[in-house]
Amino acid sequence: MSFFILIFTFCICGLRAIIYLTMSYLDELNPPQKEAVLHQDGPLLIVAGAGAGKTRTITYRIFRLIEQGIAPNAILAITFTNKAAAEMRERIEKLLHDKSGEGTNPATMSMPFTSTFHALGVYILRQSGHAIGLPKFFSILDRDESMSKIKEAIRLANVDEKRFEPRKMLAAISRQKGGGLTVAEYTSNARDYFSQTVAAVWHHYDAILNREQVLDFDDLLLKTVRLLKNHPDIREHYQKRWQYIHIDEYQDTNSVQYELSQLLIGPAKNICVVGDMDQSIYGWRGADFTNLLHFEKDYPDAKIVLLEENYRSTQTILTAANAIIKKNRQRHDKTLFTKNKDGQKIGIFASLDEMGEGEFVARKAGHLINEGINPASIAVLYRANFQSRVLEESFLRESVPYQVLGTRFFERKEVKDLLAFIRLALNENDMEGLKRAINIPPRGIGKVTLLKILAGQEAELPAKMRQKIAEFRDLLAKIRQMIDTKTCSEAIKFILEKTGIEQELKEGGEEGTERLENLRELVSIATKYDDRPLGEGMMDLVTEMSLTSDQDSLNEKRDGVKLMTVHAAKGLEFDYVFIVGLEQDLFPHTGFGDEKKDMEEERRLFYVAVTRAREKLFLSYAQTRMIYGNRQVGMPSEFIFDIDDSLLEAETSDHSDTIHF
Repeated sequence: MSFFILIFTFCICGLRAIIYLTMSYLDELNPPQKEAVLHQDGPLLIVAGAGAGKTRTITYRIFRLIEQGIAPNAILAITFTNKAAAEMRERIEKLLHDKSGEGTNPATMSMPFTSTFHALGVYILRQSGHAIGLPKFFSILDRDESMSKIKEAIRLANVDEKRFEPRKMLAAISRQKGGGLTVAEYTSNARDYFSQTVAAVWHHYDAILNREQVLDFDDLLLKTVRLLKNHPDIREHYQKRWQYIHIDEYQDTNSVQYELSQLLIGPAKNICVVGDMDQSIYGWRGADFTNLLHFEKDYPDAKIVLLEENYRSTQTILTAANAIIKKNRQRHDKTLFTKNKDGQKIGIFASLDEMGEGEFVARKAGHLINEGINPASIAVLYRANFQSRVLEESFLRESVPYQVLGTRFFERKEVKDLLAFIRLALNENDMEGLKRAINIPPRGIGKVTLLKILAGQEAELPAKMRQKIAEFRDLLAKIRQMIDTKTCSEAIKFILEKTGIEQELKEGGEEGTERLENLRELVSIATKYDDRPLGEGMMDLVTEMSLTSDQDSLNEKRDGVKLMTVHAAKGLEFDYVFIVGLEQDLFPHTGFGDEKKDMEEERRLFYVAVTRAREKLFLSYAQTRMIYGNRQVGMPSEFIFDIDDSLLEAETSDHSDTIHF
């Protein structure tokens, strides 16, 4: 009898433990969050205000699906930055470890596929791109390399580069690709002279990319869409694989991303999208916020959940944010609130010019640091990149540590030099990789020789030069062998030594030493890929290099106040935030003579800036500012007047502040 009592007691205790685990994580959610987490089948729209815990809601929802018996690898989660994807992945792993009981090791489990749209495109194309003639080891062009190809295409099309700027040509093609158009479709509708010129350049650009087996950033999505549209068997394969799809920042999707989403959704329509119309700030690059507004039309039976409770900011900051955004008409009606304290008033500072503004911000930041505030929890946000120069000068004068967002690790010359060898070893047709690698370190192969190689006239070169080229190709073959037979980090160590890069940098003084340290850091990064199948780890590393964003530079362990554009700050949060340059025509930005900016988007951008702050917000403007060589008189931004005076307090420049480190 005692045996049966023991078994009964054990079962009751186990049941209680399961109930406790289930209740514990659901109890961490507010009612709307819980409602979203518990909804399982069918379309779901989560309208999530700034700081409303959307990442927690998505990750708990994914955990709940797994808990209900859905296989983790049947779940897809898409977001817009590597940083956000990594954070989501880490949170899911932690939930699985913490909530699923002792002995659970996420590293040995199958996991949901969590990535950006572009990384998803790369994955599908590497797995299935052979159906459209794409090799597995295609290269991905960065912005500078795409510009180089456009210039080549302009020359081949006999177009005047001065009349048709390469930057504008590339932007025009990029926008069309983002809209889901191929060059053939665009050409068939090209009626005016400009469109016909773009079409001609695009034809040559496409031919160059196809010949070299490389893709630009836009191709990663456009070719994925074309692959899924034209090959029903492949489309069905991925629909069966990913039965539950989650898309974050849905208001930022463009036409091709929207179409990709629709192609991946299976008959069950188990799609959950999360977004906030008020934070749609990428219209200039093709984002279409109506995708979010029209979700209910696409899925009439969709469940809609509104997340309005903010966990980030003080009520003072939220009251200001609500007043700012309520003037916009194209939005879901919602009002952010918080159980946090009212908090400090919003500081406002008026300076004579941009130098005075920079001095105020640097000294105030220094004063906060002296009071014990972590420099990394302070951010300075501006509307246009040119504003950073004066700010940097002020921070240097005041000896306040800072970091400008945007200096990405993988964009450093020495890192791109080494990775060029890998790209070329994987794809011998990658001419951008060839142009970069062939003279690193210098091999005496000049521009004329390189042009002959690119033109297929290598046989006309002197015997000594042909020998040098043969030795270079032999080196590439050895690198390819290392990639196929050794771990990722071992292969990079080999490249560092055998190419001569390591020795050259050792002899390069202090600067060379610093650059060599960056390459040794690349070896450390590569160890993350050492447990993957030989060859694939290196390909994944090169892919990550190609898909990094500005926010990824924040992962570098540098202590300092963060300086960045408001666009770059999307998705981030800081204790103390300065929004500078609040003058009419600068913020809101009218483009300085370019096409008129969308005022509702400018207002959304300011709303995003305001809601980055947790504790204290500072606003500043200058009475005069040097813009493009002319000193201009500015009026305070209309956005300032949207904030009630009771929420504001005047700031003064304190020349007595001294900063000690």
